[in-house]
Amino acid sequence: MKVKLDPRTKLYMILIVSALIMLSATTPFLWAIRIFITFIPIAFLIVEKRYTSAFVFTGAYTLALIMTFVLVTDESSGFLKSFLTGYSGIVVQFMPALIVAWYVVRTTKIDEFMSAMQKMHIPDGITISLAVVMRFFPTIKEEYGSICDAMKMRGLSLGGGNVAKMVEYRMIPLLFSCVNIGDELSAAAITRGLGGTVKRSSIEKLRLTVHDWMLIMMFSALTICFVYSKYFKA
Repeated sequence: MKVKLDPRTKLYMILIVSALIMLSATTPFLWAIRIFITFIPIAFLIVEKRYTSAFVFTGAYTLALIMTFVLVTDESSGFLKSFLTGYSGIVVQFMPALIVAWYVVRTTKIDEFMSAMQKMHIPDGITISLAVVMRFFPTIKEEYGSICDAMKMRGLSLGGGNVAKMVEYRMIPLLFSCVNIGDELSAAAITRGLGGTVKRSSIEKLRLTVHDWMLIMMFSALTICFVYSKYFKA
């Protein structure tokens, strides 16, 4: 069953996850909360039938977790252990925010996002900037795929192992594409009347459903439990 969440709920998810990853988990209970909130957006990716993204995030996060717990209990030392410990720690620390942000960007339409920001009375400057960013990265991904396809058609694969050719054939065209895409997105925003003096209307009628309220209460309860267990529990 497909669950359609309000963009305001998704933004609340980003806020809570971003706040919790800034707090260190020092007990098994705190680790359980952090792991649980990480797999919630993964579950929603599966519901949205984005199986590839869900599989990649699950595999990367699970592997980083295993490495983190194994390396912490390992009494050996050396450069390799230090490198792997630092790498896995960074992944475990920041991947939850990356996962929920990816879910929000890939499942939220721009008109829904604009309508939600307007309902929250967010200034147009912030709203337009975030809307452009949400469209920028998916467009860059598509553009990079087109560049790679063009290089393959010409028989150029990864620059033939030459790093300089790799930059010349892929990165330089991508940089020029970034500039053009930024200009096009800005022009599209102006064309749609974003930032005008007249209040913008929307065909999207947003409202918080039972699923939204359940998710908001769940994330709020998990946050309270995390903070209480970390700072107030004797």
